[in-house]
Amino acid sequence: MVPEPNFPAQPDEFVGRDTQIEAFRQVLAQGLLTGRTPSFAVLGDWGVGKSSLLLKYSAICSKPEHAMLPVFFSVSTELSDYKCFAECLLDTFTRALETSDSPITQFRNELQKWKLSRLSIGGVSLDRQGPEFFLTSGTAILKHALHDAWRQFVRPAQITGVIFFLDDLHNFTDPRAQGIALALRNQFQEFAIHGVNYSLCFSARSDYFSNIRSFAEPAVRFYDKVYLSSFTLPETREYTAAVFGDSPRIHPLSEWLYAKTFGHPYFLAFVSRQLLALAHGSLVDPEPLWPAIFKRLEHEKFRSDLAQVTEREVQLLRDVARAGNDEVSPRQMTNRYERKYFSRLTEKALLLRVGRGRYKLYHPLFREFLKQTQ
Repeated sequence: MVPEPNFPAQPDEFVGRDTQIEAFRQVLAQGLLTGRTPSFAVLGDWGVGKSSLLLKYSAICSKPEHAMLPVFFSVSTELSDYKCFAECLLDTFTRALETSDSPITQFRNELQKWKLSRLSIGGVSLDRQGPEFFLTSGTAILKHALHDAWRQFVRPAQITGVIFFLDDLHNFTDPRAQGIALALRNQFQEFAIHGVNYSLCFSARSDYFSNIRSFAEPAVRFYDKVYLSSFTLPETREYTAAVFGDSPRIHPLSEWLYAKTFGHPYFLAFVSRQLLALAHGSLVDPEPLWPAIFKRLEHEKFRSDLAQVTEREVQLLRDVARAGNDEVSPRQMTNRYERKYFSRLTEKALLLRVGRGRYKLYHPLFREFLKQTQ
């Protein structure tokens, strides 16, 4: 396996996460028994492998024993509203039907006609008419088109169900996002009530549901939840063996990698890639290579982290790095900062909110970088 820190892992190179994969298999088994596949939420902080896990789930559900159609959709910050989201999701769904290995090929001509006629469903004014309008029109588009597709294509093709994989749902930064979370829940619950086996599996930041007010609480309860964190030491050993080969040297190397990265998948991949480049086939002792690796990490990751923040926010990050504890609260800071700075840095994934009024830097290596560059 070639480590690629800036890309999700391919399903055939995926390692670890046995508990999370087994939970998903149970969800699929339940769907086969009942005809209603539960919806899923994969929650975790930046770089822990949420997208990789969604791709693995997608590969699992498409196997013949499940006969499910996966529809993978990356949620972009450029989506303007729920109506735009609904139309883009349907475009992706149509492409998934067109490229499916199921008997859908016999319907391909009809599918092309359906795709063209479907465009008229969204033929409403694009003038902004308030949040209710865009939620309502987006819901209407999904309801009509997906019911129609189930009847015309999905069931005749002997597909048992469709799972929409929405990667990085937190990127939907529209002010109506809380209403959108509830709209998705209502829409897909309605499908289940009518025997239409569509379900959702989305990834988002670990605090996604904590930002949804009580009025959207039904949306929180609707999803089975999987929380991702960094790799355990056994998972780190599995990853190390996949990258460097299974040999007697792997045990000490995996422990060294775990000590440096704390099992964080992004940093594991980054450091492993640099080790392969610098060691030239000899990894007797990786420690002498660490200064060069950390320097590369500084230039490729940490300096770009700081490039997206203001001087005041950089000062806050450095003050957090200097603090005696890993976790801090605004009241503990020697320099006083408005809470908006903590919120902004949390939104940028440089600070993690670990409890009510408590924050920490997103990784110890970032802390070390900040301390070295005071």
